[in-house]
Amino acid sequence: MLEGEGRFINRPTKTGKKLYDKHFIYIPTDIARDSSYPFKIRETVKIIIDQRNKRLIIEKTK
Repeated sequence: MLEGEGRFINRPTKTGKKLYDKHFIYIPTDIARDSSYPFKIRETVKIIIDQRNKRLIIEKTK
């Protein structure tokens, strides 16, 4: 299993007169470049919040 530390950040963005939050999760390069990394750039993903186990799940969409 690949493992590393990333960061969760908020980058507020102004659109028109409103300010919106944009949240990003940074994934370490070592993980993203590994041959077993399952995602490609600009690929759409499904995001699930598992409240019971207090975790965020990111899956490929079909």
